[in-house]
Amino acid sequence: MQALVFDRTGDLSALTLAERPDPVAGPGEAVVEVMAAGLNPSDVKNVLGFFPAYTTPPRIPGRDFAGVLRQGPPELIGRKVWGTGLGLGFTQDGTHADFVKLPAAGCAPMPAKLSFAEAAACGVPYTTAYDGLVRAGVGPGKNLVVIGGNGAVGRAALALGKAMGARVVAAVRRQAQAEKLDALGYETLVLGAPDAFAALVAQKYSGGADVIFETTGAWLPAAVRACAKHGSICVIAPPGAGQLTVDFPVLDFYRRGLTLIGVNSLLHDTVACAKMLTTFAGWFDSAALPPPPRAESRPLSEGLAAYAEVKAGFSEKIVLVRAEAR
Repeated sequence: MQALVFDRTGDLSALTLAERPDPVAGPGEAVVEVMAAGLNPSDVKNVLGFFPAYTTPPRIPGRDFAGVLRQGPPELIGRKVWGTGLGLGFTQDGTHADFVKLPAAGCAPMPAKLSFAEAAACGVPYTTAYDGLVRAGVGPGKNLVVIGGNGAVGRAALALGKAMGARVVAAVRRQAQAEKLDALGYETLVLGAPDAFAALVAQKYSGGADVIFETTGAWLPAAVRACAKHGSICVIAPPGAGQLTVDFPVLDFYRRGLTLIGVNSLLHDTVACAKMLTTFAGWFDSAALPPPPRAESRPLSEGLAAYAEVKAGFSEKIVLVRAEAR
């Protein structure tokens, strides 16, 4: 099979397109023919060496996939499945290849209403968003603000929050981003100075937001002051574009009785993620969840260039696809 492979970490020059033996399923395992595989920023960071505690090269990267189960439990042979989770691309070979091997219980039936490319775009963004929203108690009657609602995780958090019954508002930096989200039916805020964020949120929610999902890492102090009493803040990125410290308003945090939730997708293995994806499949097929935004499709043969695009800051979602899945 063809696969992207890196034999060391630290630079994208370590990533090559190579021939590798087709995987063979053992007891309790499945082999999936990958029809589409999402490319996440964390996949690029994995090759760059950001996850030394997890990664064991040489390795095929990639966590998200949608495809057809070819080896494994007889009742699943030929079924369309999707998956994601810890291990793939880190301690075991991942999805940026023609085939992937994983625990059979890590394969979830794919939503009937999604294409392979759409399903492959969901894994990390949707499981990350769902983990935070569930732990924050999002549900009917809750007020949610998603900072960075134009990104992959932000868009997933908006869609999932709405499906879970919350009122949702997207906070973005540019008016053009707000207009796109307005057209999709989301309320929006255009971010200005951090000191003005609480007043902006108060225009939507007079007592503050019950939950703020902070996807950028830059707005944590402002989020504290914009939260309602006993509210929660979900954080998925280190503050300040990679800095490990931030001036945190502890007194405001304490007085409001807030909860801070760190959301790390690498804490969930493929089996745990399959349970989440099974929930999403029902929501997609019932139209409670809209299809994910259309991703940019690239063939696996252009995978090296796609990795370079993401490293350079390309903001649109990229999915590596088989020609027949386009």
